[in-house]
Amino acid sequence: MEVQQLAQLLNATLGSSDGDAVRAATAALDGLASSLPRFPFHLLSLATGGENQGLKVAAATYLKNYVRRNMGENPSLEVGKEFKDQLMQALLQVEPEILKVLVEVFKFVAEVEFVKQYSWPELVPELRLAIQNSDQISNNSNCKWRTVNALTILHALIRPFQYFLNPKVVMEPVPPQLELIAEDILVPLLIVFHGLVGKVKAANIMTDISTEKIILIICKCFHFAVRSHMPSALAPHMASFCRDLIEILDSLTFDSVVPSANEYLQRLKAAKRSLLIFCALITRHRKHSDKLMPDIVNCALSIVKYSSNISKLDFRTERILSLAFDVVSRVLETGPGWKIVSPHFSFILDSAIMPALAMNGKDILEWEEDADEYIRKNLPSELEEFSGWREDLFTARKSAINLLGVMSMSKGPPMRSSKSTSSKRKKGEKNKRDSQQSSVGELLVLPFLSKFPVPTDDNASHPTILNNYFAVLMAYGGLEDFLRDKQPGYTATLLRTRVLPLYTISEKVPYLVAAANWVVGELSSCLPEDMSSEVYSHLLKALSMTDTTDISCYPVRVAAAGAMARLFENDYPPPEWLPLLQVVINRINDEDEESSILFELLNSLMEAGNESVMVHIPDLVLPLVGAISKFLPPDMEPWPQVAEKGFATLAVMAQCWESFISEEANEHESSEKCASGRAIIGRAFAVLLQEAWLKPKNLLESETSAPSSCVDHASTLLGSIMLSVTEINSILELKVSELLSVWAHLVADWHAWEESEDLSVFDCIKEVVRLSTEYELADFLSRRVPSPPAPPVPPLSIVEGIGAFVSEAITQYPSAMGRACSCVHMLLHAPSYSSETESVKQSLVIAFCQAASSSFYRIYRKQPSPLWKSLLLVIASCYLYCPDTVEEILTRNQDGGFAAWVSGLCSVASPSCTICLSGESEIKLCVMALVKVIERLLELGNFSSGIGRECFTSLLEATAKLKEVEDNAEVEEEEEEEVQEESGDEDEEETDYEDSDDDEHEETQEEFLERYAKAAIDLEDGNAVEEGDVECEDLEPDLGHLEEIDHQRLVFSLIERHRDVLLKGQVLPPQLVLTLRGAFPEQFSLLQ
Repeated sequence: MEVQQLAQLLNATLGSSDGDAVRAATAALDGLASSLPRFPFHLLSLATGGENQGLKVAAATYLKNYVRRNMGENPSLEVGKEFKDQLMQALLQVEPEILKVLVEVFKFVAEVEFVKQYSWPELVPELRLAIQNSDQISNNSNCKWRTVNALTILHALIRPFQYFLNPKVVMEPVPPQLELIAEDILVPLLIVFHGLVGKVKAANIMTDISTEKIILIICKCFHFAVRSHMPSALAPHMASFCRDLIEILDSLTFDSVVPSANEYLQRLKAAKRSLLIFCALITRHRKHSDKLMPDIVNCALSIVKYSSNISKLDFRTERILSLAFDVVSRVLETGPGWKIVSPHFSFILDSAIMPALAMNGKDILEWEEDADEYIRKNLPSELEEFSGWREDLFTARKSAINLLGVMSMSKGPPMRSSKSTSSKRKKGEKNKRDSQQSSVGELLVLPFLSKFPVPTDDNASHPTILNNYFAVLMAYGGLEDFLRDKQPGYTATLLRTRVLPLYTISEKVPYLVAAANWVVGELSSCLPEDMSSEVYSHLLKALSMTDTTDISCYPVRVAAAGAMARLFENDYPPPEWLPLLQVVINRINDEDEESSILFELLNSLMEAGNESVMVHIPDLVLPLVGAISKFLPPDMEPWPQVAEKGFATLAVMAQCWESFISEEANEHESSEKCASGRAIIGRAFAVLLQEAWLKPKNLLESETSAPSSCVDHASTLLGSIMLSVTEINSILELKVSELLSVWAHLVADWHAWEESEDLSVFDCIKEVVRLSTEYELADFLSRRVPSPPAPPVPPLSIVEGIGAFVSEAITQYPSAMGRACSCVHMLLHAPSYSSETESVKQSLVIAFCQAASSSFYRIYRKQPSPLWKSLLLVIASCYLYCPDTVEEILTRNQDGGFAAWVSGLCSVASPSCTICLSGESEIKLCVMALVKVIERLLELGNFSSGIGRECFTSLLEATAKLKEVEDNAEVEEEEEEEVQEESGDEDEEETDYEDSDDDEHEETQEEFLERYAKAAIDLEDGNAVEEGDVECEDLEPDLGHLEEIDHQRLVFSLIERHRDVLLKGQVLPPQLVLTLRGAFPEQFSLLQ
């Protein structure tokens, strides 16, 4: 009955167009999940014996999600021996479609029961027995246990062990579970594997699909087993296993006609995994791979010799060639690698690397049909963005370039000298001789590349010349490390004679010019300064190259932009900035992809530029705003990526301008220019935001809102607009209030903590508060109600929208909590609330107190941290205005309530606390809050309780600390100024001297592992610095009008009025008494 009910509900979730019916069935399933004791058993039964395939998949999928949600968290989930046995039986027999889903269930169970808890000891023996008795290994076609299924279970079981599992251990030993799997299952499987490989070899071309699948799964299992660890049981068998892998690789075909059957696809996957195993052995297990390296290299070389066929291969086969190049690179980087690989250098260069680098028909087709993909594969730069694991981007060309770079740096073993000479050799002579020893780059690579002549006007378009010289350019791009060790003139000569002439060919070949751009960018760290003019001259022409009748020059322009970005990154400026800026901005047009690249280039240009760039920002903003406005949609639909990148560029320009004018503010003439530039920028940004937010269907009239990904950049622009305001008329002219109302509406619904940067939003909040205190800012504290028939307005004022954002930040994102807490003080203390807006302040107090208290009670039992202090002070600010409301909110909490907050506040007021109050504003706020708490306790007659005594002692400690801070502030400032004046230049010289003498310490692998192990231990013990802690330390609360209060008078007035009650039975620490006597000699009599 229960199974039938489950089947009906699962069927109801399949193929129904009625969303309500599907949701109702899902809700009913969730209800049964918590009420039926054998719920997972029923799902497993349906997954294996359902009446149709759809029901089986649905049952398996729901079981997977059910176990994932509850495994390890819900003790009531039944994963006893009965369920695990039934799951194993099901996995061994189900068809592939159901196996794919159910094996995920096994992963969740095995990870908890076997990997973490090691509480499933019978799993490995049972799995070994299942594999031995499965159909293809036992040669029993009537057996219900499928070999592929059994090995799939093994693959899922061994998968977690491909990584280190215990970060707290510096050198993690092989997990005992992996040792057990290797000894009981993997080693016996080697015999099976060897037999299957022999079958493949005998079949000459192809075997059946099941054999190929078994080989692939076994290869995956062994790869995971040795990727990080080397089980002791496997080590003696690695030589024979690698020979079998070589047999698999030798069975591949790299001719133009590649088998398209599914069997060969499995073979290719097994070959790829074989090469990954070789890479793991060479990189991590040298002790077990050194003797195997000659055979491995010969195998890899037998593959890379087919690189001339790349244009005819699909990406999976090309990936095999790519990995073969990687294997040779890994070997060459080892100690014995030179001896093994160096005899093959000429062959590798001539017959493997150069054919792989040469341009081919596939490249030209990709250039024409998918230029962005061509750029990502062949001309990558920092300006190009792509996400995810794109295996098709790991091309043989990239791996060949990497191998060429490794080869060029190789110098071979040190030259031997006679015994007598070596015994008398000085210590420094070895390094001197090594530096003089020629590398393969000098002896072989560059001479080989020089054999290919530079194309001329007469032959540049000839296919052979074009393809070969494209390979030469790709090769030069891979020699960055080699050329960096040479004198700058070495690279200059190379570029002037072999690369730059390509820009002067009358009929330019875009393929070669794009590659030349990329080479210039790759070698940017090696360029001498005297080449700046000619390099940028050629790149500017390439950036402006127009499409020809037959060929698009888009990759040329993108590669030029990427090269410039690399030059900026390596502090290689152009001779003049303005022409470059003008060309970049003028190139921004209706082409989204190209404009996005140019926006990224502008970002790099601004960040790398100096005063010569900054002075032009006001003149550049106007045309840039006009270009960006063309990308904005006519309605409040999501903005295209190019518009977002445009806003990001403007934000960078705004930040650079503010940094620039802050340095120029001392000079009167410069100050006037800066103010004028700020006004120009503010007006331009106001026009753009009005175009984006006010001109379309008004955001205030609609439920829709601008994409949250743009709010951070728009916040920076708003900040610049507000900084440009110098009079009330500017607020009206720029429509600041209207823009802020839209912005507050957006940030109130902010949910992009993980995706976007929120710093600019907090900076904008500070500017809003500043502007509201200087001018009468409409709609800041309350929304004006327009006369009918005007549309309704949103329910939130500007400050309420900001308050919603701040409250969400405090509760949802620890990294933003410190900044959000600092905003609370500004919003409560800086504005002038009237009787009409008192309700707004009260609503803010409630929201802030609820957010801060919930976050505080969540973390206060842990070790005190700066976030602790920030949250306590937020509640303190709220308490000053609405003590009754705050006490009610705090008392609702069952985890300490009001007393916990007061105790925490007293703790941070104590000098002995690890996170004691340090800033003057923090101490003032704490003093006022403690005075308010004591007054409330006196009113209620509860002061004589322990909390009252603690408050009074902490109040006196905080008051003494405040007096000390105030007295020392001026002295410390004067001392710092004197030290800076006396030692200014000397410090700089000394610093430069120290920097030049002290070599940077390069962290070793052991030191890296020790550091991360310690960090993992601290994290588990709760001693790690919480996210956001460092930021909180420098954020002083803005007390606004509360700064005017005489805090010393406030405290002693309280003591004078309630002296008898406060001092009755109060025992102050002797050290505190001495401190108070010295700090307040006139008022000390009140404490006696």
